[in-house]
Amino acid sequence: MDIPKKAIYRLSIYHRCLQKLSDSGQKTVSSITLAKAAGVKSAQLRRDLGYIGQIGTRGLGYPVSGLIATIREALGREQLQPVILVGAGNLGSALLRYQGFQKEGFEVVAAFDAKPEDARARELKIPVHDVSQMESFIIEHQVKLVILCVPIGFAQEVVNRLVACGIQGILNFSPIMLEVPADVTVNNVDLALELEHLSYFIK
Repeated sequence: MDIPKKAIYRLSIYHRCLQKLSDSGQKTVSSITLAKAAGVKSAQLRRDLGYIGQIGTRGLGYPVSGLIATIREALGREQLQPVILVGAGNLGSALLRYQGFQKEGFEVVAAFDAKPEDARARELKIPVHDVSQMESFIIEHQVKLVILCVPIGFAQEVVNRLVACGIQGILNFSPIMLEVPADVTVNNVDLALELEHLSYFIK
């Protein structure tokens, strides 16, 4: 069964909530408790979990470890998913230092930049290569996911190159709407837009 895009997003949230419960030693969780932690209604939670099979027992709830494993399998996270980052400037370098990707099933295996020597001077643990080596690395290591942090003027050109060598998912931090084929998924992270949204609620 094809899982709707919004349901996939919520499954990722459930997975994170379940991981926190597991870390605290909790063995089972009710749909009401998990839904509240994820910020959704319990009916929505049950519908979303229905896409990945019948899990849990009425009156007993869901087994935390079992549900984590089922969601990981559904999302294709049984093994670490390789990811590359393109654009190792200030924002890109900060993301390369983030330690949480691996815990969620992703491994940033390399970064690429037009001036790799500048990025290397930041003493990053992840190798930073010249952007000219990007295509060959993607093909050799069968990378399908990329984090994009390049300046707006170069974003579409870089994306065209990424798509041409097999990239299927792009987490885009560049403030531009990218044009990609229908089989490529782009998630945009516009920090200024998020701040604008938050500012509405500040009195």
